[in-house]
Amino acid sequence: MHQLPFTALLNRLFAVPATKLLLALGFHPAHAATPISNTFAMEFFVFLLLILLFVATRLSLSVEKPGTLQHIMESFYNLMDAQSEEIIGHDHRRYLSYLITLALFILFCNMLGLIPFFDSPTGSIVVPLGGAVATWFFYQMHGFREHGIAYLKHFAGPVWWMAPLMFLIEVASHLARMLSLSVRLYANIFAGDMVTLVFFSLIPVGIPVIFLALHFGVALVQTIIFVLLPMVYISEAVVHEH
Repeated sequence: MHQLPFTALLNRLFAVPATKLLLALGFHPAHAATPISNTFAMEFFVFLLLILLFVATRLSLSVEKPGTLQHIMESFYNLMDAQSEEIIGHDHRRYLSYLITLALFILFCNMLGLIPFFDSPTGSIVVPLGGAVATWFFYQMHGFREHGIAYLKHFAGPVWWMAPLMFLIEVASHLARMLSLSVRLYANIFAGDMVTLVFFSLIPVGIPVIFLALHFGVALVQTIIFVLLPMVYISEAVVHEH
């Protein structure tokens, strides 16, 4: 397995404890000397970047002299706040911390592939799938929190005698959301990475810059879609019928 520099560093530092942990959990890594994959290493790198971003933002907060970072983060927060209020409506800020964290994580993961010697972890299906599964449980949990057991009525439909059939269809539809969320993001980022890599190998100067710009656009658009859809799912889960 080709290791990225950051992956190789993590394996040098943590290969032994990582292998022991995997074995304790019942997993047998294919290569005990290098159990940490590029995908996990890139996710971990994004995690570190986000921690640094949050700490830097917190330390730079100022009422009298807000800095550039504070302005950027406040603008991002206001954008997410306005969008979630428009889609979810009342009490939308209850879900804002999750949505902002999800947006920043996906955005950083998507953009990471633009940096030499790094890959976009969302170019591996397990990362978008993890975000999709977490989102699925998140909005289902809040649906039950808002309605209690009556939330199951959302799956039954308006016609009582068709309720069993509608329940099966709705369950399948909700499960398919995880697949659609993850495959859409994975396919676009993977394709963007491959196109950029091919053109860099063929024409290393000039033309690849265009594809880097396209990759940036795709990464941004896919982040927006990946966050807007959970907002819609949350709004459907917590809405009260009138």
